[in-house]
Amino acid sequence: MSKYYTAHSQYGSWSELFRIHCKAHQVPDHLLPKPINPPVADADKPKADAIAALCERLDTIVLQWIYGTISNDLLHTILKPNATAYDAWLALENLFQDNKSSRAIYLNQKFSVTRLENFSNMSAYCQAIKMIADQLANVGKPIDNQTLVFQLITGLTELYEGIAMLLQQTTPLPDFYDARSRLCMEETRKTEQNRNVA
Repeated sequence: MSKYYTAHSQYGSWSELFRIHCKAHQVPDHLLPKPINPPVADADKPKADAIAALCERLDTIVLQWIYGTISNDLLHTILKPNATAYDAWLALENLFQDNKSSRAIYLNQKFSVTRLENFSNMSAYCQAIKMIADQLANVGKPIDNQTLVFQLITGLTELYEGIAMLLQQTTPLPDFYDARSRLCMEETRKTEQNRNVA
């Protein structure tokens, strides 16, 4: 896994990718609290010791993955001696899930004022809208598809008034990815028109 996770905006994506990575390597249980092991009979002790040693090794590998995929600032914030993978996972979750209400208010405001005119192209604009929506979901305030598409349309410039009207009148309202695709195609069409006129 590459070094990916550096900020609040990336926590949700990073944690989901990390869970998938752990599932693929059959170690997702290392992101959970360890169960209390019952006492072991002397005859079974060698086998139990071997299993414990394997689990400790796997936990160390998962911990290395966590440390290797976060920024140096985060690494120095959560690094502590004898930590387990779960300790590091929980520390990161707590770090990025605190102050949810304050962040939700900030993100809602940012969502409502995001406009196409502040971006270099339609793709960047759509990506920004989607990232804010994902961040809101991460703090427990998910945005439904209708609100997402309406905000996407609301932030368009006058140049896209025609496609905006068409999207608004579509019943049912298209999903975000369909609306994004139509807007990007319209941008391409307008760029080609301008090129042909010149």
